[in-house]
Amino acid sequence: MTSTRTERDPLGEKAVPSDALYGIQTLRAAENFPISGLRPLPAFVDAVVWIKRSAALTHKETGRLDARLADAIVKAADEVLAGEHRDQFIVDVYQAGAGTSHNMNVNEVLANRANELLGGARGTYQPVHPNDHVNMAQSTNDVIPTAMRLAALATLPGVLTALDVLASSMLAKGIEFDDVVKSGRTHLQDATPIRLGQEFTAYGHTVQRHRQKLAQAADWLRELNIGGTAVGTGINAEQAYPALMVTHLRQVSGLDLREGQDRIQLMQSMGDVATLSGALRAYVLDLNKIANDIRLLASGPRTGLAEIVLPAVQPGSSIMPGKVNPSIAEMVNQVCYQALGLDTTVAMASEAGQLELNVMMPVIAHNIVFALIILGNATRVFAERCVDGIEADAAQCAYWLERSPALVTALAPKIGYAEAARLAKEALATGQTVRELVTGKRVLEGAELDEVLDLRAMTELGVPGGG
Repeated sequence: MTSTRTERDPLGEKAVPSDALYGIQTLRAAENFPISGLRPLPAFVDAVVWIKRSAALTHKETGRLDARLADAIVKAADEVLAGEHRDQFIVDVYQAGAGTSHNMNVNEVLANRANELLGGARGTYQPVHPNDHVNMAQSTNDVIPTAMRLAALATLPGVLTALDVLASSMLAKGIEFDDVVKSGRTHLQDATPIRLGQEFTAYGHTVQRHRQKLAQAADWLRELNIGGTAVGTGINAEQAYPALMVTHLRQVSGLDLREGQDRIQLMQSMGDVATLSGALRAYVLDLNKIANDIRLLASGPRTGLAEIVLPAVQPGSSIMPGKVNPSIAEMVNQVCYQALGLDTTVAMASEAGQLELNVMMPVIAHNIVFALIILGNATRVFAERCVDGIEADAAQCAYWLERSPALVTALAPKIGYAEAARLAKEALATGQTVRELVTGKRVLEGAELDEVLDLRAMTELGVPGGG
């Protein structure tokens, strides 16, 4: 049997495991919310601990908190930030509104550890109390929205780096494949020629644009409402507290942060987080499209387009020997679908606030940080284990292009739309190529024919054969 200690809160007494750094309020939450088995993401734990650490330093600086107690809280926080005591954060992601349970989980862990460092015992909350000292001048209502912003901003650099990697990979393939002319396709039907390199360069530029949009959207999160306490008005927080908190949070996190201009507004509205989530959604839509394009271009190897060859990363079938699937692109698809669901949750939860508070913050925080994590990882893996190893099948690209009836588009300025359409129809009916038809009918001849049907020239701005 695990030994226990007895703790008390306003609701009564409970037996808490003796070796637990958390306390009675954390235990109640764990018992109340056996929902998913999901625990707070490390970035979110870090963010709340940053706030507690910064608050202790702020109150030490203002003289509101005894330096001995403040130093013990800071040391306990530093242990957590170094990776210790992580198993003590046990409240399920799906918990009571606003995040009070997680806030108290952190308060109790830091208070108990600080007391140990001062020679006290767990569960006594002497001389450091979780509410009176660790949570001094704070409310869940300004701690959690601030932590949400910090966690998202701390996770974002890895995502932006991953987008840089994917964009570079795509642009490198754009250069490598620049001489491969192939059939373009619109409506999944044959269209005028395009270079494979142009397709990949466009993918790279798409990713670059989303990188810029994400960075711009994240800037809204740098303004913090810490110091707003219960409803944004700042009751129980001294005048110097907000500015000092931002200073200490900058130092511990390394993030570029600003003091909130309207802490009531920042507490009422989750719009800034929804803005970042929306920018992620926009990226996801294009990323998913790119992954699908890669799968389509690699389809085959004998009965599909087969214009590119993907690196083989694992056997593709438990029954069909030799089969290789677009496994990495398929993973990206699944991550994108998950991320779209996360964004929907963020959007609906962001709308669900009432008056001075949005109590859906725990699920908003989890979903935005989780989305950043999985999209950053998927983007990087897509670049490194798929795009970097893609090879072009130039012969297959040329094979499809020669048979495309869309090549008659280059003839239209010379012979007119109607006559070009008749040639396209005849090419499909007879199986002849456009060049064979034009040569056989002597529609154009010699140098003029070669200029008009210059496939590479068709991939650039201009009128074929027009000089």
